[in-house]
Amino acid sequence: MYPIITISREFGSGGHSIGEAVAKELNIPLYDSVIVDKTAEEIGFTRETVSQDGEYISPSQAWYSSRIAYRANFPSPQDRIFDTQREVILSLAAKGPCVIVGRCADYILDNTPYTTLNVFIHADKEYRKAHVLERYGESDVPIEKRLKKKDKGRRAYYRYYTDREWGDSANYHINLDSGYLGEMVCVDIITSVARRMDSQK
Repeated sequence: MYPIITISREFGSGGHSIGEAVAKELNIPLYDSVIVDKTAEEIGFTRETVSQDGEYISPSQAWYSSRIAYRANFPSPQDRIFDTQREVILSLAAKGPCVIVGRCADYILDNTPYTTLNVFIHADKEYRKAHVLERYGESDVPIEKRLKKKDKGRRAYYRYYTDREWGDSANYHINLDSGYLGEMVCVDIITSVARRMDSQK
């Protein structure tokens, strides 16, 4: 049986596209927007709110809400989103092998009975800038600022909810530079490892 593949990624590194191709190649489900939809349905928040607050947090907000006692006694809407997303991710993982993009899935599935393959996708700024402009187009915010803000939000969110460093190689089984290798090579590496893990069962 294939492992559950979690993909964390820098903004603009192509992590979603890579995850989508891996899922197609292995013929297993991809869970990304599905998690957002199910979470929004569970707690009655808008999809936009869950999409934003389910993966990003400002450093100042993380600092203000960092005490465990505070979170336990006064859970914020973002805490509710995280807790609900966690339950959604666990329920999806229980169905079998899949690819889960973002949302601290590597941490959430740690110390569970599920075999995981945790992947981090990164790339240099020039590659990410081109990728973001191609996929999302121009905006009023300069592209470098968009990259910095998104990555800072993901880093703060991951640290706040996991007590780990986002992007630290120790937290993942595979770290891939999609700008250097190309997306399809990344897909080949991930699927090859997953198949090898399956054959060793």
